[in-house]
Amino acid sequence: MSRHLGLDLGGTNIKWVVLEGDGVPEVVGRGTLPTHGGEGPEVVASRLVQARDDAFREYAPVETVGLGVPGLFDPETGEVSLFPNLPGPWRGFPLRDEVSRGLASDVVMINDARAFTIAESTMGAGRGARIVVAMVLGTGVGGGITVDGRLHLGAFGTAGEIGHQTVLPDGPMCGCGNRGCVEALTKADALAELAGMDSAEEVFENASRGDERSLDAIARVAEYLGIALANTVTVIGPDVVVVGGGIAAAGDLLFVPLREAIRRRVTLVPVDRLSVVPASLGSLAGAIGAALAGRDQPDVRAR
Repeated sequence: MSRHLGLDLGGTNIKWVVLEGDGVPEVVGRGTLPTHGGEGPEVVASRLVQARDDAFREYAPVETVGLGVPGLFDPETGEVSLFPNLPGPWRGFPLRDEVSRGLASDVVMINDARAFTIAESTMGAGRGARIVVAMVLGTGVGGGITVDGRLHLGAFGTAGEIGHQTVLPDGPMCGCGNRGCVEALTKADALAELAGMDSAEEVFENASRGDERSLDAIARVAEYLGIALANTVTVIGPDVVVVGGGIAAAGDLLFVPLREAIRRRVTLVPVDRLSVVPASLGSLAGAIGAALAGRDQPDVRAR
């Protein structure tokens, strides 16, 4: 049985999984180690190599390696364009080449939200659906689209950036340079600010006890997310919308108002037949998706 390694580069930790098998594989190995992001790009690249070494000690041989990364990169060169949640001089850093050299093997690099999308489409909540739209909620708002099991990335390699739709003209500045993006209005920090809390977790905790300001903040965030997903549903026509990430872990506190917001705004497709469901793979989704990208999509052009 073939084995495939997926590495998920996070701001705090690097997660890895080893998948075994063709078709829908199974996870046979997993692990985590600190990123040491504050020590700079070269150290982070060496930590990715260390993660590979940890996996290989028990699970070699591995046929392919995929790497999920938290930001944007040039799909041709593998050089980093923007890693907003990792400190240091990342712009222009040749991450794919550095890791490939350290591993002495080719590496398929993919944006972490796209990796999440592949994972949930293949092995998670979107399994069996022909067209899947995925959204990841947390520090930012990522997304992706798969059609017949493959990522749809468009002419420029960026299709699926659900979080960078404009939903409030002249709204707050987003990290992408636009104003009024759904990400700027719904990310974890924005939710916490709306509720006057220190974190999104605190907002949901207080909302579960009936705190009105927290419930109002969640409703506003759900409305903006609903606009973005309603737009996406109308244009793309997915069978399933999968929502994951830290904020999505709040369950019905988020999903009930989110589904209501989508229902109010989708009029041209049979919304009653649309499933809006929580992700099912948890914190391993990024690493699983990276492994699947390495196995199935070596020509991926993901940013």
